[in-house]
Amino acid sequence: MDKKELVEMAWGLANSKQPFLWVVRPGSVNGSEEIELLPEGFKEAVGGTGCIVKWAPQKEVLSHDAVGGFWSHCGWNSTLESISEGVPMICRPCFGDQRVNAMYVSRVWRIGLQLENELERGEIEKAVRRLMVDKEGEEMRQRTKNFKEEVKLCIGEGGSSYNSMNNFLELIKSI
Repeated sequence: MDKKELVEMAWGLANSKQPFLWVVRPGSVNGSEEIELLPEGFKEAVGGTGCIVKWAPQKEVLSHDAVGGFWSHCGWNSTLESISEGVPMICRPCFGDQRVNAMYVSRVWRIGLQLENELERGEIEKAVRRLMVDKEGEEMRQRTKNFKEEVKLCIGEGGSSYNSMNNFLELIKSI
């Protein structure tokens, strides 16, 4: 992302008035290894509402009950982790399979929102509030929880994924 996108994301999050954990990895902004690129006054504006870190254990964060949404580029692993933890998404795909995954998340499964245009603070604020506050977000949360339950059934003993993995292991052992 570039500096302008970082600034728009920052103010969109701040203006949403929703609590957040934001991972801004060094090198996230083109041409910089710093996270000090956050706009002046941003940290004061969010106060205790926002927490900005350089790294976080994604799977553990997604599994926490306080997490109500996940901003993601929608790589397949992140998409699966979010679904398996029952967390709806704000999708901002960049390349490759991310666009297809984001389309499924937002339009087919309806467990997230896709940001399709240039990042702009008003649109970001609106998307965060739709996901976290509005009835639409509650409906997405419920659908995502339903997916989570389906995932549990598939990977649990006797489930389709469980059985497929065991069949695969048996095949390998027989070779």
